[in-house]
Amino acid sequence: MLTTTRLHDDIDELIPGLLADRRYLHENPELGCEEFVTSAFVIDRLRALGVEDIRTEINVTGVTGLIHGTGTNGGDRVVLVRADMDALPIHEQNDVEYRSQIDGRMHACGHDAHTAILLALARTLTDRRDQFAGTVKLLFQPSEERPPGGAKAMIEAGVLEDPHVDACFALHMAQNHPLGTIVAKEGPLLAASDRFSIEIMGKGGHAAHPHICVDSVVVGAHVIAGLQSIVSRNVDPIEPAVITVGSLQAGHASNVIPDSAQLLGTVRTLNPDTQTLIEKRIGEVANGICAAMGATATYVFSPGVPATVNDPRAVAIIREAATQVVGAENVISPNSQMGGEDFSFFIIERPGAMFMVGSNNPEKGLVWSHHHPRFDIDEESLGIGLETMALTVMTYLDRGL
Repeated sequence: MLTTTRLHDDIDELIPGLLADRRYLHENPELGCEEFVTSAFVIDRLRALGVEDIRTEINVTGVTGLIHGTGTNGGDRVVLVRADMDALPIHEQNDVEYRSQIDGRMHACGHDAHTAILLALARTLTDRRDQFAGTVKLLFQPSEERPPGGAKAMIEAGVLEDPHVDACFALHMAQNHPLGTIVAKEGPLLAASDRFSIEIMGKGGHAAHPHICVDSVVVGAHVIAGLQSIVSRNVDPIEPAVITVGSLQAGHASNVIPDSAQLLGTVRTLNPDTQTLIEKRIGEVANGICAAMGATATYVFSPGVPATVNDPRAVAIIREAATQVVGAENVISPNSQMGGEDFSFFIIERPGAMFMVGSNNPEKGLVWSHHHPRFDIDEESLGIGLETMALTVMTYLDRGL
């Protein structure tokens, strides 16, 4: 296998192109399953590199390609490496030369970096086909941000077969961790992410006569407050769980009590038993409060993405690779986070893991979190992520899990 020093030096030469690709993608953000410009850009890059068996339009805009090793070390393993491509419906507030050129759309979660890194990984591996055996399947996924996500549809389209994938890896930029760190965590890394809606039906009327109405806004406020007691009083205190109501929609005028109100929310859990408990209790709380106040509730719980649970054997390979890149003291394993990621669908089907690449740098003012209109990464993290993934992939192909 290639020495770490040589790989590091070679990756340094790729950094200008990696930065240019990331900035181009940042300037041209596209929402889930609308990544037509991004997909075309990816396809052109893969063809220029000589990537084989390029398949397109998987779940609208998804792309896969193969890199076959010609080396003798290892066997005929197939490893999938995934990057998500979509942006968010956020208007960027950064004053940078590569600011989004599309109003109301922004790469505010780092998917531009993920896509650019996977393209650079393709370059790294195609230049080194003779240094590994087996096959690398590159997968560029649409619609990670838009429920129900793009991963499941790509799996249903057959991306884990032809050839049969043996293991899966992915990385994610981490703005809650400092530049120069890698998060390599066994077991649950990210939470299951589910959605719910509650439609409250009351009795509308004049705002001056609330006594002859059933105020859906007041009922909704009590339901929201009641839902908060589920985590604090029904869930085991040592089990992580979050219930958040992100939207309360009701009425259009200050002097009208509306007939109905709609609550939209999300549930985040790590334990399937906790997930089942919360699903049940939300309906019980909503229906009970509404009945007590003279209203009715229609409750819908929509399962989203499962928890992202990393295989310990895959994490061991990541940790070994990351130690060579950033040093053992900078490879960290913090508590699970309550964000969700549809990469979880891949590692339910095959062993694998996702790792996080620290990208926060207060000295440069790069402190804003994911999904914030001023989100941006320290671009030095790109090379760190690329080198760690390259070593991870080549180590896996050499030794397996």
